[in-house]
Amino acid sequence: MDVNVHAADPREHINEEPRNDFFDTTFGFLGMFGFMFVIFFALVIVKFIIS
Repeated sequence: MDVNVHAADPREHINEEPRNDFFDTTFGFLGMFGFMFVIFFALVIVKFIIS
């Protein structure tokens, strides 16, 4: 049985974008931290307004 299989070598990284994963992770962490920081202080202000 002859099957024409054209398996791509996974080491070629044809579809991989040339990005820096460290900076992507850093910006994601800092963005989420900033978002939670803003929410925290907004809720603290709401708590003081209510009480």
